[in-house]
Amino acid sequence: MPPLLPPPSFLLIPTLLLLSLKICITMNLSEKETLFSIMESISSDKDWRSFSPEPCNPSSSWPGMECKPGSDNLRHVTKLVFGTPPNPTCMNSATFPSQIFNLPSLQSIHFVSCFKTKKTTLFFPNSHSSSLQQLSLRSNPALISLIPPQISSLKSLQVLTLSQNHLYGKIPDSISTLNSLIHLDLSYNSLTGRIPVEIWRLNNLVDLDLSYNSLTGPIPPSIGEMAKLQNLDLSSNSLTETIPESVEKLKMLTFLALSDNKLSGYDPNGVANLQKLEYLIMEGNPMFIPLPPELGRLRRLQELRLGSSGYTGMIPKSFCWLKNLTSLSLEKNNLSGEIPPEFNGLRKIYHLNLSRNLLSGVVPFSSEFFKRLGRNLDLSGNDRLCVNDYEGLNGNVGVGVGVCGSNRSSSVDSDEMRKPLESSAVASLALEIWSWRSGAGFMGFSAVYFCLWSF
Repeated sequence: MPPLLPPPSFLLIPTLLLLSLKICITMNLSEKETLFSIMESISSDKDWRSFSPEPCNPSSSWPGMECKPGSDNLRHVTKLVFGTPPNPTCMNSATFPSQIFNLPSLQSIHFVSCFKTKKTTLFFPNSHSSSLQQLSLRSNPALISLIPPQISSLKSLQVLTLSQNHLYGKIPDSISTLNSLIHLDLSYNSLTGRIPVEIWRLNNLVDLDLSYNSLTGPIPPSIGEMAKLQNLDLSSNSLTETIPESVEKLKMLTFLALSDNKLSGYDPNGVANLQKLEYLIMEGNPMFIPLPPELGRLRRLQELRLGSSGYTGMIPKSFCWLKNLTSLSLEKNNLSGEIPPEFNGLRKIYHLNLSRNLLSGVVPFSSEFFKRLGRNLDLSGNDRLCVNDYEGLNGNVGVGVGVCGSNRSSSVDSDEMRKPLESSAVASLALEIWSWRSGAGFMGFSAVYFCLWSF
């Protein structure tokens, strides 16, 4: 049998050309031109056309961009990130590129600290866009815009982050049609109006953050239908009325922040049923009710903040059941009575603020407790509170209270300190300051001189 001869070289040329062409052409030409147009309008970091004529070629991929192969054997842009190195930075004239939604396979868009100078607005397509799953625009001071109702066209969206921009106006009702959403963050904007009643339709939502806006009206009771919710932050708005009882249905909730609103009450038993709750942050609301002992049932709680809310009565002993508590803030209320000695059993606590209340009696904390918290313990503004002179604490623990049995008042209100004194009172004050023992409470001559001169 004669030996096989290699094919003539002229037959190999077309094959090699085809292979070369397949390697070079990695993108649809229309998609590539759209990408070049977007890059040139946003970033001047490079001459993008000459930097890599084939952006999706694995051997020369662009920073801040990801591509994946499609069913057509071509590679398609799936992710774009702008704003912070090593990703492409944004030039001063950059505005939100409406053509970005013409990239057919785009799944993730990120603009972080990108639009800083030239005013720009949001744009969403009228037609259904099936591929986009994540849209993040954060810290863009020149993004001054309403949220267009056409946002409902992004039906596959799972993560929507529009925080720290200058968005204004109402949250569009159409946002409630984005049933695939898992994370929604509209915080730190200037949004007004009410929380959409239909927001309960976002029944796959795990994280909802509408904090630091100017939202008004009540929290819609329908929020209790969002059964998968784990993190809810509505703080720093102007929300009114009571916290709806339906909140107790949010059994998966681990983080609840409603601080700095105008909320005026809640069902303590309902909140106490949130047994997975780890953070309860509700300071700065006009509650004016006794501090609920039911909150002691939240055994997983790590942080409890209820300051500046007009709470009355005694600190419930049930708070000592919160063995996982690391931070407790009850400052600026009208709490009275003694501090429960059982607080010594809170072994994980590192921050405790009971200042500006009406507490009285001897501070029951052990020397070890004082030393563990150090400067993170504030008991100031409780005139009838005092501390025993524990050995090693030098008679002054720096927490705003005096030593029991001393002639010094336990604390002095800052407003009282600003009142003018008569000359006899000035002399008396000077003598009292000068007679303080040396140590943490000692004031040097220059400090005394300043005090007298300021009067």
